[in-house]
Amino acid sequence: MAGLFALAVAAAGACEAGPAPATPPIVAGASGAPREVNLIAKDYSFVPPTLDLVPGETVVLHVINGGLEIHEAIIGDAGVQDAWERAEAAVAGAPPGPTPVVSVAPDVSGLRIVLRSGERVDVTWTVPPRDPGANPPAFIVGCHIPGHWERGMQVPVRWVGAS
Repeated sequence: MAGLFALAVAAAGACEAGPAPATPPIVAGASGAPREVNLIAKDYSFVPPTLDLVPGETVVLHVINGGLEIHEAIIGDAGVQDAWERAEAAVAGAPPGPTPVVSVAPDVSGLRIVLRSGERVDVTWTVPPRDPGANPPAFIVGCHIPGHWERGMQVPVRWVGAS
C-alpha cells in the first residue's frame, strides 16, 4: 500500500512540474500544400475549443462527428450563423441535414458540413482573406441542428498569423 501512495504522490508532483509547452507556430497552408486541421463535433461541443485559422490560407478541414447525433459545422460570421439558425428552426420537424428545405441565401451561406454519427468529412477550403489594414471578421463554428446551438455547440475562430 505504501508503494501505491508513493506512486500517487510522485504522479501528483509531476502534474505540477510547470506550464504545458506552447503550441507550435502555425505554418499557413497553400493551395499546393494545404494545412491539415481537425475539428471534432461531439454532443454538444467542438474540439478544439477554438479553431485557429490564418486569413487566406488553404486548409484540409477534417471534420469528425464523435457524437451520437447528427451534427453540422457551419463556419462564418454572426450573419451566417443567424441565417442557418433560422433555416434549421423553420424545419425543426424534418430530418436534419442537407435537404432542399434547409437552405439560406448564397451570399450568407458560409461553409457548411453535415455529418452523421461516426462520419468523417474532409473539405479543402481556402479561408477568406482579410483586407490589409482591416480587422478580420469574427467567425464562429456552430451547429444549428435544432437545439444544438442553444446547448452551446459553438466555438470561436481565432485569426492567427503565419510563422
